[in-house]
Order: sequence, then structure tokens, then C-alpha cells
Amino acid sequence: MTALVAVLVAVLVVAAVLSLALAGRSPAARLAAFVTVGTLAFLGLLAVIGGTEAPPGGLVAKTLLVDLFVVAVLGGSPVTATVLWLVDRGSSRPDTLDRAGEVLRGGAWIGGFERAAVFAALAAGWPEGLAVVLALKGLGRYSELRGQPGEAAGGVAERFIIGTFASVLWACACAGTYLSLLTRGLG
Repeated sequence: MTALVAVLVAVLVVAAVLSLALAGRSPAARLAAFVTVGTLAFLGLLAVIGGTEAPPGGLVAKTLLVDLFVVAVLGGSPVTATVLWLVDRGSSRPDTLDRAGEVLRGGAWIGGFERAAVFAALAAGWPEGLAVVLALKGLGRYSELRGQPGEAAGGVAERFIIGTFASVLWACACAGTYLSLLTRGLG
């Protein structure tokens, strides 16, 4: 395993463990973090067993694709929740946080679909798909982010941007890890 791949996997593991420690308030968040850490452990074992002899397009490559897809989609929720928690913990306006949660309903589901689409686009070699996903998400949330006339958005747009960046960067890291493993002959 090359140094770059080792660093990428280590970053994913650290992010998953931090998410487990910081954002594991709900049972769903803890389950997602445990699945992420377990999948990463399985990936490490698979890379050791498969070695550099694994044929491209073989069972190891397909397993890595599925495993990293799961890590991207499920692991992104606790990572994004942790980032938002870190941003919110110093806030002196809890009403703003509550308002953002009301306005951006369904964010966890949308984030999961977003990470799935980003991972799939990048793993398929279509980086332009990232722009399509972000444009669709921005257009879909535009009316909610704009707010009512005469009403301040009150941090909703900032939470939207921070959450989107955290979610997309996590999916990009997972896709990058897959592509790196694939091009290094480990898949």
C-alpha cells in the first residue's frame, strides 16, 4: 500500500472515530459511526489480504467499491453532524439553530443522496457530476434559503453551506480513496 493510500485511509478512520466520539448523541448517529469504523476495518483487512496481486475489476475491486460507497453515504452523516456541532457549540443564539433545523427539513436524507451521487460520479470518472449535484441541491433549497420577505435567514444559509461542504468533502475523500486504491493495483 502506498503512502498516499495509507494517509487517505488514516484520515477516513480518524474522521469516523472523531464523529463517533463527538456526534454520537443519537442511536442512529452511533450506528452509522460504528458501521463506518467497521467497514474501514474490513477495508484494511481486505487490502492486506488482496495485496497488489488482485486483478482490476475483480472481487476485491468490486468489494472496495461497495464498501467505500457505504462509508461515503453512512459515514458522512456523523461526520457532517460533528462539523455542525463544532460550529454550533460556541453559538450564543440557540434560536438560530432551531430555526435552521426547521427550515432545512430532510437534510439528513438529502445529504445521504448527495454523498451517493458525488461518490458515484467521481468513481465513474465523471467529475462534472459534482457540479450537477451541487447545482441541483442549491436550486432545490433556494426558496428555503432565501427566506420570506422582510425576514432574515438567521444562519440557515451558513449551516447549509457548512453542512454541504462537510458532506461533499467526505464523499470526495471516499471516492478518492477508492480511485487511489484502484490505480495502485490494489483493486
